[in-house]
Amino acid sequence: MLDHLTYTAPRPKVIAGAKGDWELVIGLEVHAQVASNAKLFSGASTAFGAEPNSNVSFVDAAMPGMLPVINEFCVAQAVRTGLGLKAAINLVSAFDRKNYFYPDLPQGYQISQLYHPIVGEGEIIVDMAPGIARRVRIERIHLEQDAGKSIHDMDPALSFVDLNRTGVALMEIVSRPDIRGPEEAAAYVAKLRQIMRYLGTCDGNMQNGSLRADVNVSVCKPGDYERFIETGDFSVLGTRCEIKNMNSMRFIQAAIEYEARRQIAIIEDGGMIVQETRLYDPDKGETRSMRSKEEAHDYRYFPDPDLLPLEIEQAWVDEIAASMPELPDEKKARFVTALGLSEYDAGVLTAEVENADFFEAVAKGRDGKQAANWVINDLFGRLKKEGLEIGASPVDAAQLGGILDLIGSGEISGKMAKDLFDIVWTEGGDPAAIATARGMKQVTDLGAIEAAVDDIIAANPAQVDKAKANPKLAGWFTGQVLKATGGKANPAAVNELVAKKLGL
Repeated sequence: MLDHLTYTAPRPKVIAGAKGDWELVIGLEVHAQVASNAKLFSGASTAFGAEPNSNVSFVDAAMPGMLPVINEFCVAQAVRTGLGLKAAINLVSAFDRKNYFYPDLPQGYQISQLYHPIVGEGEIIVDMAPGIARRVRIERIHLEQDAGKSIHDMDPALSFVDLNRTGVALMEIVSRPDIRGPEEAAAYVAKLRQIMRYLGTCDGNMQNGSLRADVNVSVCKPGDYERFIETGDFSVLGTRCEIKNMNSMRFIQAAIEYEARRQIAIIEDGGMIVQETRLYDPDKGETRSMRSKEEAHDYRYFPDPDLLPLEIEQAWVDEIAASMPELPDEKKARFVTALGLSEYDAGVLTAEVENADFFEAVAKGRDGKQAANWVINDLFGRLKKEGLEIGASPVDAAQLGGILDLIGSGEISGKMAKDLFDIVWTEGGDPAAIATARGMKQVTDLGAIEAAVDDIIAANPAQVDKAKANPKLAGWFTGQVLKATGGKANPAAVNELVAKKLGL
């Protein structure tokens, strides 16, 4: 929680049923692919987009006699993520086998962590609006291996299997049922993605499957959630249904909204909610049943006999903690308190780590508010217009900083700066050199400016009388001087001289 802000929890989402009001209760299980070049238990590549079945080791293919070997870097990434979520790190954890029919996992089971996860309880502060946020508790983070991919649209009679993802390391991040609405659920996933991208533990690419969410939805009557918080009694929250493999913020919101209304209609009609796993069909905008919800005993979990309990030392955890970067909440707070930015602008600039880094490079040694205005309005606006990411910006931080330096020294005006920005965007180059070569710098020679002011005043005696009677009309002279000098005279110097000459 940030010291400079007072957080107010948002009101829960209320849905009106035919017979009364209902509230949503939501918990998420987010599967985040660990940013690692090798898989969790083998040295096979994790590169996305490789030819099918080209990133498969003997271990991934479950060849006889092949044993898993834990990837230390993946463990470090899980610890790093836990620290970023202010979670407890378990120095002893263990892997279990989850037995289930996996057509695209040759072992026939998944290696996961049920009983002893590597990361325990933590929390995320989810920003809903300026000054409004919700604390969502994290129950656990455990490491597990991903399955492969079944392909059903390449042949009318056959299905194919691509094992490239088999064995890729996943972090399953399980929240408490603290989320109270569709928008909040999407904001939670977005905040989690933001934190992991800052940490470098997951690239957060939902289109490539690097981040997926299973969404648990139930409905309850107003007041029941508060009873749950007080007593810990899950029964008051209603029976939940899980919506699997959501990879879009928009779809997460739409699926929750539909599922809540489906459950309310069933309950108010006298029916019972069946605990099950469902899928969301974005084309129809509805969820449909996939299978009845399994419990842990249905998977026949047991300790993996090929992997010893994972023991890590506190000194190693401390070493990882010492290398942690500044996280988005802390960076946002610093931008507000140290650079004087509004909470909104600080939020925009810290949304992506690349944007924050770019802004900091521009703002270093310069006015923070001015730098923020240029980065948000001019740079981000142009990037959005041309469909570019910050990494592909034709104007780098040094060039934009150079433009701000020219404004600060009075060598160019704001309008000149806009023109100079366009030139640097399309042609590149050093802003100062371009401004000099193209005669774009302001006239700062007071003698030259004074001569222009004298000429305009001498040529317009009637306007002089009007300005002396109404000082607001003195701006006419400033405009005329700027016009006479091709817009190159320093406006502040012109204003000062006009006022002096007119005796205002």
